[in-house]
Amino acid sequence: MMRDGARGWTGVPRKLRDVGVFVNAVLCMAVAAETALPAHLAAQEPVSAAVPASDALTLPEVVSMALRRNRDVRDARFALDLAQEQVSEAWGGVLPTVSMDANYTRNVSPAVTFMPAFFDPNAGPDDFIQVQFGADNSWNTSIVVEQPLFDARVFIGLGAAQRLASIQEEFVRGRSQNLVTRVRLAYYDLLLAQEQERLTRNSVTRVRQSLKETSAMNRAGLVSDYDQLRIEVELANLEPNLRRAENAAMQFRRVLAVELALEDQESLQVAGSLASMDLDDPAGNTPANRAILAFAGSAPLEGAAEQRVEQAWQRRSDLRQLEMAERLRHSEMRLEQMQYLPTVSFFGNYVLQAQQNGAPDFFGDPMSRASAQAVGISVSVPIFEGFRKDARVDQRRAAWRQAETQFRFARDQAASQVKSLIELADEARARARGQKLAVDQAQRGFEIASAQYREGLSGQLELTDAEVALRQSEFNYAQAVYDYLVAWAQLDEAVGAVPMVDSEFRQADGQ
Repeated sequence: MMRDGARGWTGVPRKLRDVGVFVNAVLCMAVAAETALPAHLAAQEPVSAAVPASDALTLPEVVSMALRRNRDVRDARFALDLAQEQVSEAWGGVLPTVSMDANYTRNVSPAVTFMPAFFDPNAGPDDFIQVQFGADNSWNTSIVVEQPLFDARVFIGLGAAQRLASIQEEFVRGRSQNLVTRVRLAYYDLLLAQEQERLTRNSVTRVRQSLKETSAMNRAGLVSDYDQLRIEVELANLEPNLRRAENAAMQFRRVLAVELALEDQESLQVAGSLASMDLDDPAGNTPANRAILAFAGSAPLEGAAEQRVEQAWQRRSDLRQLEMAERLRHSEMRLEQMQYLPTVSFFGNYVLQAQQNGAPDFFGDPMSRASAQAVGISVSVPIFEGFRKDARVDQRRAAWRQAETQFRFARDQAASQVKSLIELADEARARARGQKLAVDQAQRGFEIASAQYREGLSGQLELTDAEVALRQSEFNYAQAVYDYLVAWAQLDEAVGAVPMVDSEFRQADGQ
């Protein structure tokens, strides 16, 4: 038997065609009871059913774990310790230096010199006598104290070291901000990938069930081979997509696990659902979704671009590092200029020495030891070094001007980035509102198609189209929410106010 879509059954008596229509309606009702209604219920039930188990990590837990365990931030903190110790080292140029030197010499054969025999009246003019210098044992101890009185290079160098430590401290803050942003984006990527996996798996399950029912109807002669072949092709196209979606979710899970320094990367589970998130009513969300929305600002962004730009210029980490680097380059230039100035220092020393023949008796004989003390002021004036100072000063000046240019260019880039992110966040939120309405409409369309399918008024194709439209609308809404959260995460970093790094990030926003 063959069915012509426009003319009904052909080549069959009318009574048999009526029986066929009745059987077809009964089978359609059975299919609706087994496939359409479960799919309908799945479309109406909260998407939180796809949320991982209770051991899934919320976004604040993931960010907190990353700040504690991430190797990138730990490396930056070690660099900060190094810079702080360099400041301590620079203070050594201001404080006095004290050194002590002690030595003992055993003259196995004391040195002698030859002198004319002045004291021998019988000696001729060419006669000499040996005179021994030093004793068998010789001790010498000295203590030297030196205090810089005027050395401009020391004080300029100390300021430069302190600026370097400040840059490194800001670098740690910037690394932490960048880490939190990366973790947030990886978290959102994983949620979106899980949403795609869930929707694709639902479609595969639906098409498999539809193929099972269509095969039964084909064997009964109620549908054509083409109808069955069309569903088989659809399933063949969907199954690789499901594998691709599973791999994508696992890939994003590994990326997030690396940021958390977890060894077991594939068992990581996160809480939350983009498809069920309500941006306009944060309090009406699940606890996991509320934790996600707590990271995204709720203050209106329209008309706040200039305020956000000013905030970025004051708080953004990379701009503050560039500004500090500019000041450091200026200090380095000043340090080279100080090479023209003289240095003045105070010094003092104390020397205790002794000599003794025979067996050593360290400082035992008061008559064999002596001491000396001296104090004074040392002045060193540089005069000429072959124009090397001038060249070094010019080099430092060029580096300073370069840092100044980089800082001003970065400010302009930051202003452009902040304004663009504000526009993206506003557009994504507006799109989410529109997609939420589209989901409601698609839900209503699916209900109508399901009812018509149960009554035999429409075919499997109409029900499939309605279900696909509903799932696509749900994913489009999840995509819009994802885009909004991503824009906010990038905006937080762009203005230098990142949650859990800057404790005052919401106060600065007036929230």
